[in-house]
Amino acid sequence: MNARNATPLPPLVEPAAELTPAEAERYSRHVIIPEIGSLGQRRLKNARVLVIGAGGLGSPVLLYLAAAGVGTIGIVDDDLVDASNLQRQIIHDVSSVGGSKLASAARALGELDPAVTVRCHELRLDSSTALALFADYDLIIDGSDNFATRYLVNDAAALLGKPYVWGSVYRFEGQVSVFWERHGPTYRDLFPEAPPAGASLSCGEGGVLGMLCGVIGSMMVAEAVKLITGVGRTLLGRVLLFDSQNATWRELTVRKDESIAPITELIDYELFCGVAAVPASTDDEIGVHELVALLLTRGEIGDANFELIDVRERGEHDLVAIPGSRLITLDRIVSGEVLSELPRDRDLVLYCKAGTRSAIALAELRSQGYTRMKHLSGGVLAWLHETESMRHQY
Repeated sequence: MNARNATPLPPLVEPAAELTPAEAERYSRHVIIPEIGSLGQRRLKNARVLVIGAGGLGSPVLLYLAAAGVGTIGIVDDDLVDASNLQRQIIHDVSSVGGSKLASAARALGELDPAVTVRCHELRLDSSTALALFADYDLIIDGSDNFATRYLVNDAAALLGKPYVWGSVYRFEGQVSVFWERHGPTYRDLFPEAPPAGASLSCGEGGVLGMLCGVIGSMMVAEAVKLITGVGRTLLGRVLLFDSQNATWRELTVRKDESIAPITELIDYELFCGVAAVPASTDDEIGVHELVALLLTRGEIGDANFELIDVRERGEHDLVAIPGSRLITLDRIVSGEVLSELPRDRDLVLYCKAGTRSAIALAELRSQGYTRMKHLSGGVLAWLHETESMRHQY
């Protein structure tokens, strides 16, 4: 790591006016820390922080930013609250299910500290919106769960000369770092190339220990506070890795790779990450009603007219599965270890949670010479929705 990264960076934000007596009392546990003091708290009051996502990481990040006295907090999200979110997305509650995550998060922050200005950005962050949005903030915190958004955040922040805090969680493991192209390495120095499509799963697909989000989210806010106030040594040039299953922390050094071409523009990040390459032809898809008809004419489970293959993980299959399906996970298909188990002389119908992984599996099998395949449009979610509707009709 460069020596310049071993010393504190200059404060990111100029201080606001003097704290009011009420503010001095509210943030007294910060103010009495010599390194922060009234000056540091005034910098927090004047800070504008944008948080990408009001989900697993965004929830603790938003709550601790507001509790810390960050004056302006922006939130980017266009999703709705689902009951399965509540296991880790602690900013939402039962009354929020079915509603906007933005509205739910803004309400929670308002109840925690009415003096905080909350800006809601209900949009899909992409190359057409990122630069204008980021320009209004001092610091970005990336709590997204996909590689396309992470590369977009990195490149937009680099073009604008802004720092950002990054975190990720998966099952029992979490990571956190700081990237700032002006002073050190970026996300592209850590991951020069995006992993192959389907090589990694989101929390919704692979699972995550709920409280891990709190650990990593808290670390992300600690880094944000240090950047804003200029206190301490940040994680710029380092990645902190936490294994909650074994209660261990590790640190990796990240150095700027001078051979990487400078970032000069935003690109198509779904294409860069291979997401856009997933086959989208309706010829490859089978709808729920068509699958129901096939299953009704199938006869006894195990008839050889077609095979129904679930490409999700074991835990997902055990939770809910389409009757008569066989579990063969996507990673085993991509690795090629199950090709001998999949017949080439009968039809295959692949499905996953929502259709993304099954499309990837279909593309992989096609590259191996399989031709008699379709995948379920909308996945098991569409299956559950349609079959529930059919039950209500009869």
